[in-house]
Amino acid sequence: MFWEKKLAAWVEEIRHATALPLRLELWNGRQFDFSDGAPQVTLRVPHVSALTYLFQPSLSNLGEAYVEGKIDVDGPVASIISVANTLAAKTLKAEGKLARIARSIRHSKEKDAEAIRYHYDVSNDFYKLFLDENMVYSCAYFENGDEDLATAQIKKIDHILTKIQVRPGDTLLDIGCGWGALVLRAAQKFGAKCVGITLSENQYALAKERVEKAGLSDRIEIRLQDYRDVTGTFNRITSVGMFEHVGLKNLPMYFARINALLADDGLAMNHGITTTDIENGESPYGGGEFIDKYVFPAGELPHISLVLKAMQQGGLEAFDVENLRKHYAKTCAIWADNFEAKADDIRKITDEKRYRIWRVYLAGSSHGFNQDWISLYQVICGKSNRHADVLPQSRRYIYDATA
Repeated sequence: MFWEKKLAAWVEEIRHATALPLRLELWNGRQFDFSDGAPQVTLRVPHVSALTYLFQPSLSNLGEAYVEGKIDVDGPVASIISVANTLAAKTLKAEGKLARIARSIRHSKEKDAEAIRYHYDVSNDFYKLFLDENMVYSCAYFENGDEDLATAQIKKIDHILTKIQVRPGDTLLDIGCGWGALVLRAAQKFGAKCVGITLSENQYALAKERVEKAGLSDRIEIRLQDYRDVTGTFNRITSVGMFEHVGLKNLPMYFARINALLADDGLAMNHGITTTDIENGESPYGGGEFIDKYVFPAGELPHISLVLKAMQQGGLEAFDVENLRKHYAKTCAIWADNFEAKADDIRKITDEKRYRIWRVYLAGSSHGFNQDWISLYQVICGKSNRHADVLPQSRRYIYDATA
């Protein structure tokens, strides 16, 4: 049969190009090994129609086949991701649709809210199963490298609040406040008066509950609100893991909005994921296409150069930039390990498709950070055109404060 010859030629071509710890099992019992060693990953194809995904093994095609149940895969999830990336890299041309394309996405308040709720309103119980006890869903800060996840997440929050020099009595706006961990810390340890905003109804409800339980309702207000609708003036502004939803074309407006809300002597921190493609393209080999379809609808990652340019266009001066790519690779790896360890519990509260999406998304994200496809930057900024005397003399204050 035609497909048998095509498949045999495809397997031989890959074996010639690279040794993969992969075994392919077909619906008819036939097997193909892609190396002479013992396979770490077994890929099962239950029907001939699924072979089309394999013959063009972009990360998007392989991911779609897995989450839609067209194929099954067994093995450690890190090995699965590594094999999938090698398959894509060795068989696809880095051009056209499979390269780091940039998409043009229209954003509106309604569409942004819908995208946020798709991702974050799975259920709070779902996130509790793989996040730390404070439910911090952003890059942790492993200052020494040996911290557990919960400690590293608190260190991340303290790192941010120390960088922007939060003082007792400061008013702080947290754009995209998640389940409230940062505003709780800012009020409890740093003495700030906080407003946290989110578009996720689940996050809003739990964050409010946590604030009330902590007895901080007089110091923290949680709002279900779009950042474009916030008014007032704040001494400090934080945005952690949120601007990925803003859109490339909207970045100058986003930073101009932060500028408008920031006090003249105020400080802001933007902590967010960036692409390492200078043309602001997606992760290679269809990885970005998969994430847009199944994980983060309408998400767009800018290159750090675009971030800094958009800040300046928005009337803000960036004066401290820190790359935490290594930290996010480790954070995602821990999340992926937690997800694997709680697989049975996760399957009880969600469907098989969503379980498969998140399984490959978390491990794939760790791989992406490790491979320098994506990165994470913290950028401190303030209003432009201020006198140089108001800027810190060095970064020593950050580390002295946390010693």
